[in-house]
Amino acid sequence: MLHPEFPDTPPPATAAPRTVLNVGCGPRAITIVGTVFPAEGWRELRLDINPKADPDIVASMTDMPAVPDGSVDAVWSSHNLEHLDPHEVPLALRELLRVLRPGGCLLLAVPDLQAVARRVAEDRIDEPLYQSGVGPVFPLDVVYGFGPALAAGDRFMAHRTGFTPRTLEKALLDTGFGPVIIWRLDEAYELRVRAYRPPAPANALDGAMWDFPMA
Repeated sequence: MLHPEFPDTPPPATAAPRTVLNVGCGPRAITIVGTVFPAEGWRELRLDINPKADPDIVASMTDMPAVPDGSVDAVWSSHNLEHLDPHEVPLALRELLRVLRPGGCLLLAVPDLQAVARRVAEDRIDEPLYQSGVGPVFPLDVVYGFGPALAAGDRFMAHRTGFTPRTLEKALLDTGFGPVIIWRLDEAYELRVRAYRPPAPANALDGAMWDFPMA
């Protein structure tokens, strides 16, 4: 289900300690506890395929044997799925579903390939889409991967697949997630998702993205 608006309210603190698995965590200086998730009530388990990121677990998101079944309350994965080959996407989504406890929540972000394709169709590939913290982002950066990072030799940054709201929702539902809610962040050419491992809480469709209900 494509949500009509993109919210920006962070989730409230919870009484019981919970674990969020940060998949594709990046450098240790980047943390989601205390930013996306409250500093109190959550602990972050960091996983990345690149050992230079100094994660708690070095692994691909397609195979995470160090993370037990049903062991985390939430999974955060921002701009990782597009780095996989298309045939690897179902493998990764099955792993994300596996490690979530029943009722657990997946928060996911990927580029909005449909929105970027409109810019390509308008013959505007040499015009920046937006300014990021590391410089301008162009349409080809979204399609193929961030050019400056690739030029510096970071092949982990290459993009190998992409999604529209419909194809992303279908991939998640086919894996067994449900419900699936998608927000379109137009200014960032991004899709953001909240999805649950069933059984989802009765109010799973309520609230802003970060204000996610949990059983």
